[in-house]
Amino acid sequence: MPEGDTIWQAAKRLHDALAGKVLTRSDLRVPKYATADLTGRAVLDVTARGKHLLTRVEGGLTLHSHLRMDGAWKIYASDQRWTGGPVHQIRAILGVHDRNAVGYRLPVLELLRTADEQEAVGHLGPDLLGPDWDAERALANLAATPDRPLGEALLDQRNLAGIGNVYKSELCFLLGVTPWLPVGALPADRTAKLPVLAKKLLEANRDRPVRNTTGRRAPDLFVYGRTPRPCLRCGTRIRVADQGDGSRERPTYWCPTCQTGPAPAPGSPPTHRFRSRTLP
Repeated sequence: MPEGDTIWQAAKRLHDALAGKVLTRSDLRVPKYATADLTGRAVLDVTARGKHLLTRVEGGLTLHSHLRMDGAWKIYASDQRWTGGPVHQIRAILGVHDRNAVGYRLPVLELLRTADEQEAVGHLGPDLLGPDWDAERALANLAATPDRPLGEALLDQRNLAGIGNVYKSELCFLLGVTPWLPVGALPADRTAKLPVLAKKLLEANRDRPVRNTTGRRAPDLFVYGRTPRPCLRCGTRIRVADQGDGSRERPTYWCPTCQTGPAPAPGSPPTHRFRSRTLP
């Protein structure tokens, strides 16, 4: 699933292509909005809110979309061939005189009154890349469920918005704890570092084409996707296990030497002591 930095980049591309221009084509290919026509309205702006995209147009309307795992917005010149997938996967087309924004495989697409945007994104916690970022509130949200595994709490967008599987794994590695450590067991000094480090990681990557957390040319990541290769710090083989309540498992990577705290036993299925509250 795209994470906060990826969505920030998507919003910027859409904004640069559409903002300040009048829509010459509007095609929303979902039954509820099939007859909606935004043609003739100017696009005011496109902004990211956590993992959500908000495209605001004249007349007090907002097109809300969420990419989840497979969705994508592609930008094409007016005379360019569309290559984002087969035609039947297109869910939205927004065209201006020199560009077409084409939404492929969008699982969430809805047209809202701009005044009602909170219905779509009001549940989100402080946005790591947004103007509403509030480190103290994010920490208070996390602390509200001290028995919850840290990895699950970080993925819950109601606590703080923008972290996905990659940053969950990388952040826990940099904090030196496993994603299964209860939030309340995180040492005070690392708790204080958590929001600062999370924001630093996303801000450092919002303008990069390839996400990097190591500061090296290669590899780009400390643990995510690196099993069974050796840890860059200690040489221990990186491990992977699912984390969640069984309804939506999330692959989670960690170093059993560099990270302290509970973890699944080798070869055992994940245990589900905590009910996941993760929201997209």
